[in-house]
Amino acid sequence: MTGYGRGQSGTNGTQFSVELNSVNRKQSDVTVTLPRDLAELEPRVRDLINTEISRGRLNVVIACHPGTSTQKVVLDNALAQTYYNAMCELQAELGAAGEVSIETVLRAPGVVRVPEEQVTLDEAWPHVETALKEALRDLIAMREREGKNLAKDLIHRLKIVREALHKIRELHPNVLKKFRQSLQERIAKVGLEIPIDDERIVKEVIFFADKSDITEEMTRLESHFTQFAHHLRKAEPVGRTLEFMTQEIGREFNTLGSKANDVEISQLVVTCKAEMEKIREQIQNIE
Repeated sequence: MTGYGRGQSGTNGTQFSVELNSVNRKQSDVTVTLPRDLAELEPRVRDLINTEISRGRLNVVIACHPGTSTQKVVLDNALAQTYYNAMCELQAELGAAGEVSIETVLRAPGVVRVPEEQVTLDEAWPHVETALKEALRDLIAMREREGKNLAKDLIHRLKIVREALHKIRELHPNVLKKFRQSLQERIAKVGLEIPIDDERIVKEVIFFADKSDITEEMTRLESHFTQFAHHLRKAEPVGRTLEFMTQEIGREFNTLGSKANDVEISQLVVTCKAEMEKIREQIQNIE
């Protein structure tokens, strides 16, 4: 599922920011980018994320922004003296005119520097954790809004499938009647005089009735649909559960289609399988 979140927290003028963005992915895939000095915090970051996010590709960018109000300029006097002496010697050796000024010495590399404020891991983590939790709240809220829209779409498609299954249930009793009538017509066409209650015909009809019976498949499908709708209403990760149930529903429709022996029912099964394929694709985006 897609989403974005940002959080920020600071201490002693140093600010820590966390940005999260997620895109659809079947499995969990977390990429963490941290400042080099805070690299050892990555396991803690992953552990916290894994308690909240179980699916999707998640990019995590954590940055440290040192404050400027407490920074002080440091002069390396010994290095400045070395530069000055070397410049004076060079000037004398070359016989160059002019003087070695303080501006020239200050521009030499390393004479003036602004030291980076070092923050220990134990000092940094509470603020990284606070910023990360804030970013996760934003991300989860956005993903939840998307999830509600996806749930509406799934419920709509599930309704289409259940209506088709209801039509199949209504059509199924006529399948046996059609077979019996077709059998009689074929017998009459070849000029055989076999009564309808002949044992051979009765056995053929019974065999066909047993082979084309889809009562069990329809009962299991109704149960799967009820469970599917139930899990959609849960306020917890259900993506993998729904994915499994979709596979089971697909298997039932495959069996039903192979046993239907009726054009109208077969067409309805194709419609159901097409909708279930769309549902399966959508479920890949659900956590």
